[in-house]
Amino acid sequence: MRMVLHAFAALADLGEEIAETSDFEEMVSSALHVVLGAMGIRRGAVAEFEREAAALRFVASRGLGESHPPDISLPHRLDPDTAGNGNGNGSTPFAHALQDYARVEQEVASRFREAGVEVITPLVVRGELVGVILLGGKASGEPFTQEDRELVRALGRHVGVGLHNHRLLREVERRAEENRRLYEDLKAIYHDTVRAFAVAIDCKDKYTKGHSERVGKYCEVIAREMGWGDEETEGISIAGYLHDVGKLVVDLDIINSPYRIEAKHCPDLCRHPEAGYEILRPINHPFADIPLMALYHHERPDGSGYPKGLGDEDIPQGAKIVSLADSFDAMTTDRPYRRRLTFPEVVADFRRSAGKQFAPEVVAALCRALLKEVRGESGSRQMLRLLGQGYVEEHALHSLEQLIADLESGAQLTVEPA
Repeated sequence: MRMVLHAFAALADLGEEIAETSDFEEMVSSALHVVLGAMGIRRGAVAEFEREAAALRFVASRGLGESHPPDISLPHRLDPDTAGNGNGNGSTPFAHALQDYARVEQEVASRFREAGVEVITPLVVRGELVGVILLGGKASGEPFTQEDRELVRALGRHVGVGLHNHRLLREVERRAEENRRLYEDLKAIYHDTVRAFAVAIDCKDKYTKGHSERVGKYCEVIAREMGWGDEETEGISIAGYLHDVGKLVVDLDIINSPYRIEAKHCPDLCRHPEAGYEILRPINHPFADIPLMALYHHERPDGSGYPKGLGDEDIPQGAKIVSLADSFDAMTTDRPYRRRLTFPEVVADFRRSAGKQFAPEVVAALCRALLKEVRGESGSRQMLRLLGQGYVEEHALHSLEQLIADLESGAQLTVEPA
């Protein structure tokens, strides 16, 4: 009766150790301590079976030297197909599996013949070898009884479950890491494809090389200033890269005209947002609204845009960002029909167009981001690099600051005198 009570107490202690300890090696070490204490044994060890290497790796040991024993390479790899139908209680009905486990015991016994190891028990969970527990003789010098060996097997099943769960967790983590790497690879491929599209778009227009890439970067800066999250910001950046993809179907003579062409008066040019939407719509983008950004990036809050003539509330916020980024790059780069605007001219254009062509909150965000870069308050100098050294004139910063204040206060915007 005392032996039975002792066994139940040991099992309870062991179950608690395995359940409450998150550190794997600490869990195995604690479990070994419980087993040795329950059996009155001074030395022992627990080894984990590493299936891929067909080896036993010692995780915890006591009384067998200063450090863990070296790994043991097994001469016969267990075949999971032949040992996969066990009953989960430390044995299997198949004779060949029993022979495999017997060979494991023989191999371990031969390594520890001089170390006083008397009991070697394979730890088997659901017919699969997960490890081995080694025990030295009792401190009392008494031989192991059949009841002792049954208790070792019972305790060993608990240790085996701990090893098995750890193996499953490692497998889950390994697959999660593989999936993460696969996702990153796919993401990189997608970004490379987007950049290739952007290059293809800009190659058609000899006057605007790099336009789509710059728009994508301006979109990113604006979205971050507006407090968008990483995923949303990445999406709007991609939309900026692809906003002009519809120009691929527009005639080259129109795209490369040396004269300014009003899109609303040129049906071919006017349809490029819809063409872009049709090109992008069948693609399974990571960011669902990208086709709509291409469709609506020429809409205006006052309803005078194209192709739908939408009003302010009907235009997605992302399209408002792309619209401003697109126009900002057009203002700040040379075109065949004009030189790029000076910085004061850009600020004046923003003041005239906020609420009409551009959403005021988006204009305010771009201006704030630019001012932060000028003042060194931003970790990035992306806009300044794109605009070029010396473009932002110091004397024009007051006008920029006043515009930001007016936009954020909702004051009536008036055009400042030249």
